[in-house]
Amino acid sequence: MKKVVVAAVVVGAAAACGGAAYVVRRRMEKSRKWGKAMGIIKELDEKCATPLGKLRQVADAMAVEMHAGLASEGGSKLKMLISFVDNLPSGDENGLFYALDLGGTNFRVLRVKLGGKDKGVVEQEFEEVSIPPELMVATSEELFDFVAEALAKFVATESEGLHPEPNKQRELGFTFSFPVKQTSIASGTLIRWTKGFNIVDAVGEDVVGKLTAAMERKSVDMRVTALVNDTVGTLAGGRYYNNDVIAAVILGTGTNAAYVERASAIPKWHGPLPRSWEMVINMEWGNFRSSHLPSTEYDIALDEESLNPGEQIYEKMISGLYLGEIVRRVLLKLAEEACFFGDIVPTKLKTSFILTTPHMSAMHHDTSPDLKVVASKLKDVFGISNTSLKTRKVIVDICDIIASRGACLSAAGILGILKKLARDTLKQGEDQKSVIALDGGLFEHYTKFRDCMEDTLKELLGDEVSETIVIEHSNDGSGIGAALLAASHSQYLAEE
Repeated sequence: MKKVVVAAVVVGAAAACGGAAYVVRRRMEKSRKWGKAMGIIKELDEKCATPLGKLRQVADAMAVEMHAGLASEGGSKLKMLISFVDNLPSGDENGLFYALDLGGTNFRVLRVKLGGKDKGVVEQEFEEVSIPPELMVATSEELFDFVAEALAKFVATESEGLHPEPNKQRELGFTFSFPVKQTSIASGTLIRWTKGFNIVDAVGEDVVGKLTAAMERKSVDMRVTALVNDTVGTLAGGRYYNNDVIAAVILGTGTNAAYVERASAIPKWHGPLPRSWEMVINMEWGNFRSSHLPSTEYDIALDEESLNPGEQIYEKMISGLYLGEIVRRVLLKLAEEACFFGDIVPTKLKTSFILTTPHMSAMHHDTSPDLKVVASKLKDVFGISNTSLKTRKVIVDICDIIASRGACLSAAGILGILKKLARDTLKQGEDQKSVIALDGGLFEHYTKFRDCMEDTLKELLGDEVSETIVIEHSNDGSGIGAALLAASHSQYLAEE
């Protein structure tokens, strides 16, 4: 009997030791995996680092590319497109004008009533329409017919007092936020698509011609009197309200910048010098690239798998279409190499662009003690539940690393423009104020991104100079700006 008891005790002890060993092994394995995850995060943080010295190098490279792009066609990765806008709004514009703002996954149609001097914008109405994803890769006729139909419905809702004058055709400012080779104030050929659009038959064609044909098919009696990029529209809208506006930047689904250049500083301009001696330049800065940009394996893979590999490198690091996708790629590596979400890699984590920048922003701004918003987004977007608080904190850190890099690089781009215009230093005896008009959902809604960008720009400029530089939110600047430019280029101006 004693032998049986002893044997039972030995077996029990062995089982207990085996169980303890299993627990220890599991803990060690978990610790090893967590260490692997922390190594991935550490490498990400180092690769995304944006010390002030590096940002100044990026700004210098931007200014150099601006000079090269103004000197000759194809002289730089920056297109530095001549906009044919040489006379920005004065405030005297009067009448009813329409604007169409097409440049991302949504487009807007606007109606603006201008009251002339001292009255400004008397009334405005707008509608926003989502573009079905399939139309972003369809034919140009399908896309522009969809747009013209929305325009027709919007025109049909004109209220009393918001009709054009008798015998006058409605006039439209068309904000088209893709690279266009402008041939006049109201015509331009599409160079290439960006921001997920890829409609092959429109490349090399006049986009105003495409829209006009669609409006005719949908019986919309309207004439396009100004074709502008969203940044040019934002610049015009900003200048309408503030004469110190010298540049505009869009930070939204995509990104771009435009600024006012001296006409004499544009060697590739062969036309007569404008009476204003100025010309608005559409930089197409999303295509900027430099060895100084802090790139990671995730950026390289994203670019290689994109619709436009090798293009829009700067945009792919800082704009709203891509920030959330970069975070997803980091999370996928953590899941695959460090079992960050358990032994099985969540299937949805492998879906490109499933994590949007608004999702990322919501997680980044989560201030709840247990990071409830992060937990909710992981469950809703990826189907990942039961994450630890420690895991959720790491995800917030990843969002911070990617957003901060984008914000700092945006600030460096703005500094590049200020350098080109020699407004990054104080001039003795001059009391100059330089206002940059900013628009776009990323800037408007992603608070941590916006704050980081503004703080970084101040650091780069120094206290004294930063007092002379103002970042101003130009709410809906691109739409109103297009309407203002339609007014200043109206076919009826000669009759007045």
